[in-house]
Amino acid sequence: MSIHEIRTKEVARYREGTPHNSAKSGDIAPTVLMPGDPLRAERIAQTMLTDVKQFNAIRNMFGYTGNYKGKRVSVMGSGMGAPSIGIYSYELYSFFDVEKIIRIGTCGGLAPDVEVGDLVIAMTASTDSNYAHQYKLNGTFSPTATYELLEEAVRVARAQKLSFHVGPVFSSDIFSLYSALPPEEGWQRWGRMGCMATDMECYALYCNAAWAQKKALTLLTCSDSNITRREMSAEARQNSLEPMIRVALEIA
Repeated sequence: MSIHEIRTKEVARYREGTPHNSAKSGDIAPTVLMPGDPLRAERIAQTMLTDVKQFNAIRNMFGYTGNYKGKRVSVMGSGMGAPSIGIYSYELYSFFDVEKIIRIGTCGGLAPDVEVGDLVIAMTASTDSNYAHQYKLNGTFSPTATYELLEEAVRVARAQKLSFHVGPVFSSDIFSLYSALPPEEGWQRWGRMGCMATDMECYALYCNAAWAQKKALTLLTCSDSNITRREMSAEARQNSLEPMIRVALEIA
């Protein structure tokens, strides 16, 4: 059986739900916002969308579809790390006719001018993950955001007078605070190479978008600085992420 035949059979099989997503065809909007935390997805749906319907609760990875200013939008958790967002974004692109995924998450600042609370718009992502080995490329793949989404995000962030930064991020398989490497052998080297912030999901999302020939953008709010060691409180995380979420909704 050819790859095309396998792919066609796979799409037909999962059109009415997958082992990780119980949505049916048409339940999910063409644009999906993806926070890591499924409870944040629930909060966005309850407080920022209207006419909301839940389409997934498998493994408590909540997904909802509603309206924002007359525009149909979905929001769904991605979980933590490349494997988790890799599964969910692959299925959204491949089986549910999703065209755009906008990741909305938190990050650790790696640059001196990235302050706690700032918005980081990820132009591209580097990684210590082996996620791209599946493509069997003769080299190192450098995935990027979809330019039109990035351009729109910059426009909205400027209009809203937000403090924001645009540039590369570092997506790590290791939560930087728990790394066995000393800073000078770990995140500081990535910062030296121009990575403004570190997260755990952007690289895999951008790879999946490239493979599926779909669109993707990652928006991050700096929740802590690896340089100053300042960090948001748990309460601040609930309220300080709203400007980022508003940007995502405006460009959805």
